[in-house]
Amino acid sequence: MTTAVAVPFRFFALHVVRTARLGPSLVRVTFAGDDLSAFFSDGLDQSLSLFLPHPGQSAPAVPVELGDGWWQGWRELPDDVRAVMRSYTLRALRANTHGRTTEIDIDFVLHGVEPGALTPAGPASLWASRADAGDRVLLLGPAIADNRAIRFRPPTGTDLVIIWADETAVPAASAILEQLPADTRAQVWLEAGHAGDIQDLATGADAEITWLVRGAGTGTRAGTGVPTALDAIRDAQLPSAERPYAWIAGESSAVKELRRHLVRERGIDRRAVTFVGYWRRGLSEEQLREQSE
Repeated sequence: MTTAVAVPFRFFALHVVRTARLGPSLVRVTFAGDDLSAFFSDGLDQSLSLFLPHPGQSAPAVPVELGDGWWQGWRELPDDVRAVMRSYTLRALRANTHGRTTEIDIDFVLHGVEPGALTPAGPASLWASRADAGDRVLLLGPAIADNRAIRFRPPTGTDLVIIWADETAVPAASAILEQLPADTRAQVWLEAGHAGDIQDLATGADAEITWLVRGAGTGTRAGTGVPTALDAIRDAQLPSAERPYAWIAGESSAVKELRRHLVRERGIDRRAVTFVGYWRRGLSEEQLREQSE
């Protein structure tokens, strides 16, 4: 007798179905593919790894065998051949009447693609800005709905949800807000690079949402690297709560400052603060990955 063991994550071969520009620096890319029938996720802040082709490639270059040794095989490919890997969060999924996923959405923040940009676009921004129907990608994602790459997990009895997200984490925060129960109180701060990137977010929760737009009196405090979001949250009068829970995600140094404030100054139990550094100022994802190895 043999026992089948479900694998939490697997590779999915996908293609672009359509794209939609959401703002000056935001684009939503919708993916589909037969493999998605095995894609399952409870949503929220589901993390994904996306593999993109280099310019001139018709598909991302990855090892032929995607078994346990795929990582080493991928790293051994030449730099100009090896697929670009970037981390994203799931914005939304759609399923058929049988509960099988048919499409997923991923929102991309575009940097450096505008004419005259001081900093050139990275490979993911460049790809997303040019994405077209039929473009092929590879996704490492969940085959089990409740998996360890979902970090938003408020404890039982939570009576206030606190959220902060910079633009890289806004897609995850948006998905969280959409799924909060109607009787949930939430205090939310979201950052945007441009006023045109502000979105109307759907939620049934009792949520107060504040957008902080850099360059409009909010955003990064000049010369410090510490976001004025910290000042906004420090100055805020939070609703009274016995069991608050906080989810904060975005640039690593900002996340650390906000967590320190919530735990030390607000007195929130550190076990009730989920904090995720999606990126680090001045470092590419490749550099971050090298530091962690």
